[in-house]
Amino acid sequence: MLLSRLAENIYWAGRYLERAEDTARLVKVHTELYLDLPQATSMGWNPLLAVTGSGDAYDEHVRRNGADVDLSEELRVVTFLTTSQDNPSSVLSCLNAARANLRSVRALLPRSGWEQVNHLHLWARDTQGKAVPRRSRTEWANDLIRKCQTVTGLLSGTMSHDESYRFLEVGRHLERADMTTRVLDVQAHVLLQQITAGSTYADVTWMSVLKSLSAMQMFRRVARAGVSGSRALNFLLCDREFPRSVAHCLVELDRGLRLLPNSATVITAVGDALIRLDRADLDVHLKAMAPGELHDFMDRLQTDIGHVHATASDTWFAPPPVTVPEPEPAMTESTPAAPAGASQSQSVGNGQQTQRQSAARAVPSST
Repeated sequence: MLLSRLAENIYWAGRYLERAEDTARLVKVHTELYLDLPQATSMGWNPLLAVTGSGDAYDEHVRRNGADVDLSEELRVVTFLTTSQDNPSSVLSCLNAARANLRSVRALLPRSGWEQVNHLHLWARDTQGKAVPRRSRTEWANDLIRKCQTVTGLLSGTMSHDESYRFLEVGRHLERADMTTRVLDVQAHVLLQQITAGSTYADVTWMSVLKSLSAMQMFRRVARAGVSGSRALNFLLCDREFPRSVAHCLVELDRGLRLLPNSATVITAVGDALIRLDRADLDVHLKAMAPGELHDFMDRLQTDIGHVHATASDTWFAPPPVTVPEPEPAMTESTPAAPAGASQSQSVGNGQQTQRQSAARAVPSST
């Protein structure tokens, strides 16, 4: 039996750790691509905001604080995505939130796992000055990615694979699937526009997409051919063997959910997303040179993934509906009173949910 509030904390810890790693990888790869392509391509930094869904938050941040005229657009965007406390999805904010969630459930973790999470948080806080300057940015991102993967491997190898670990994995795979679709949606739209305009750098940019998902070498091993848009899309969406493809994440979600109680509706939501992938004709979408059609497909797929999260939240994490009790009859001598201190604790195992705690997404103090 696992209390709902603990399950939710573990679930969000998995999502935040994955989001921090993926955001660092995106910043690193986009920086490398920005340096490789000629200035004539006019590739800016807005795609990073679009991929992470931080565009509105960034605009609000600039409106409230004003744009720092001493910083270029590159440095402002990179700061917002890596170290800004105003951005709840920045790398540092995600690590803070992951640590806060795991701190509340550290009794369920191996001690070495909690120590590694705490070390990662403190290291990122102490070295954040290296995250923004172009000279040290790539090295900082590489170190952070390795440390996040160390946490993932340590928990996988030392934590009991019970309900607690399964909720961690559900969060991680759901976040990874969501991030992959975001990358493909934004980048494919930009790339198709480049192809329509006759750009000669489309293949280079597709290579960047693969690198941003750590997929370049595995793609070459499977495709045994040059990089092209249709091959890259099919690999990153439909290859069930590559751990960062959408199909693999959904299959692993389905496998883990079947070991959790009361998961039938969540499994159905995952199945709907897999059916959409299986029925997709990506070659037609790409060869038609219609960015709108590909965007619509990605948008529907992201909606399916969002529905998986909403269903999981309603099943395990959401508070029970508030009902107005009917007036009770007056107490009589023949009506026994409820025992004092009757327990109202609820657990995932019996299908009930506890009141959602704000700590599930809280950012801890810097200590």
